[in-house]
Amino acid sequence: MARWLRYIHDGRGGFGRLDGDRIAVHAGDLFSDPAPTGETLALAEVVLDLPCRPSKLIALWNNFHAAAEKQGLDRPENPLFFVKPPNTYRASGDTVAIPEGVGRILFEGELGIVIGRRGRDLTPEAAAGHIFGYTCVNDVTALEVLKADPSFVQWTRSKGFDGFGPFGPVIATGLAPDDLSVAVRVNGRERQRYPVADMFFKPHEIVALVSRGTTLEPGDLIACGTSNGAGPIPKGATVEVEIDGIGILSNTFT
Repeated sequence: MARWLRYIHDGRGGFGRLDGDRIAVHAGDLFSDPAPTGETLALAEVVLDLPCRPSKLIALWNNFHAAAEKQGLDRPENPLFFVKPPNTYRASGDTVAIPEGVGRILFEGELGIVIGRRGRDLTPEAAAGHIFGYTCVNDVTALEVLKADPSFVQWTRSKGFDGFGPFGPVIATGLAPDDLSVAVRVNGRERQRYPVADMFFKPHEIVALVSRGTTLEPGDLIACGTSNGAGPIPKGATVEVEIDGIGILSNTFT
């Protein structure tokens, strides 16, 4: 298992492999034979950056048995998803400004799949080889905006405001997703916890089905959806999304 991150140090960006509280600095391309430089940095000396820069963030809805049962939903035939634009991306530690007039916003802690190889129309077997690793995602939603117009559910607008797609702090490789659980804390109080194994579609199945007619690029991110427990983010609150083996994604909403 490895944990990869991007950072800013002395005004310059870089990336490396996290080992305890130190970063083994690498050069080249994270997704294509990254090479260690021999340099190390203390984690405390850097500012965390986004661990990758996706060309698109694809986010699933209705992908958990428990949540579907509670909401009276059927298992979908294929993954149901929307796309969050790049302006939503924020690194762990960043502050997110809540836009005026959007009403209540919700956290949704999720497992994120990071694509490592370009691919389209993949089989589930081939798709597994296109998964580089996993990260934490907070799929923030302005609930009142989502359903404001009865003629059109506003997935893009309600989930596409600046800062509404934080992810990080690292990309972890070598994890077994079915062994993981997702927990969310708001101001230190646990508000959500669920097992990843409860998903309708497993990561390799998600990647295969999403890739039908859509080219996935290295660094693209797929959020696997959330389960029961998603709830409101009070103004000024700090939200932490924690997944075993990955770490804690932390953002304050003001």
